[in-house]
Amino acid sequence: MSTPAKKKGIPLEYKGHPLRRKDDIIYYGSMSDRYIIMLQITETKSQDDLELATRVQVQLQYTDPDLKSRDRVVKKSEKTSFYEAMDVAAVWLERALAAG
Repeated sequence: MSTPAKKKGIPLEYKGHPLRRKDDIIYYGSMSDRYIIMLQITETKSQDDLELATRVQVQLQYTDPDLKSRDRVVKKSEKTSFYEAMDVAAVWLERALAAG
């Protein structure tokens, strides 16, 4: 089943920034900006017919390809739901992009 956004080729966005998913990793933000958020779902539980995230790692990262992956991480945290993780991600990304 495809979503309306996928049918029309419209990328998913949250608060004006794009969302991209690859398996259990979601990237929030644009690679053309200085910072991006990486959300990694590390634990889930089944509820009814859904898989719900119960542990999500959030990392604010530089997008500079010349840095090693461990040197890109600016901040990190772990949340117990995807909603909490996106809430933190949105604030971190906005503040980082505003600061330059």
